[in-house]
Amino acid sequence: MKNKTLLLAIASLGFGTAGITALCPQNADAADHAEAPGTQADPIADINDLYAWHTADSLVAIVTFNPLMAAASAAQYDGDVRYVVHIDNDGDIDNGAEVEIDVRFGQNTAGAWGVRAMGLPGGTAMLSGAVDSTISEGDYHLYAGQKDDPFFFDLAGFNSTLASDNADGSVDFSGFGGTPVDALAGLNTMAIVLEFPSAAVANGTNSLNIWATSSRAAAQ
Repeated sequence: MKNKTLLLAIASLGFGTAGITALCPQNADAADHAEAPGTQADPIADINDLYAWHTADSLVAIVTFNPLMAAASAAQYDGDVRYVVHIDNDGDIDNGAEVEIDVRFGQNTAGAWGVRAMGLPGGTAMLSGAVDSTISEGDYHLYAGQKDDPFFFDLAGFNSTLASDNADGSVDFSGFGGTPVDALAGLNTMAIVLEFPSAAVANGTNSLNIWATSSRAAAQ
């Protein structure tokens, strides 16, 4: 089996705060929203975004992939692609994962797609079931399906800012002084949603590093 990591995204999540701080590890191949030519040839294996946050009792991680899908397009899955959510919870901030949640898709004999998540921390080691439905066992939940892309990006304003080279560091929104316009409005993405007890990964620390990777297995 030959794997190629296509994207690495990382966030630092503190249980004592409500926010997430984005980090940029060294030597990380990264792309999102099909902005890198190499990812456009294999969009199902292109991680779009990673979102992570916590509630009082749970940790939620969402991995989106296959960006820029038209609203009327069909959901797309691939049994050869492996998606992994990595969690570093030993407090040493070495980006070495103590928890790795492995998510794969597959079809049954009738051709219906299902999803499986293995390596969940705590008492539930695996969740599996049909896509486009919430799969639950106790406080553990898994969902996979097509959703509206939640990422907001004013592409016109971004390009205008680059072109204007504003000396004062100001940012343009859809032209000078315009109203921000979401270039991704009306576009969908595929999503994997995981929720599980935060106590299962807390490990006595108030901070977690979370990132996601995708890889494709070569044909046997």
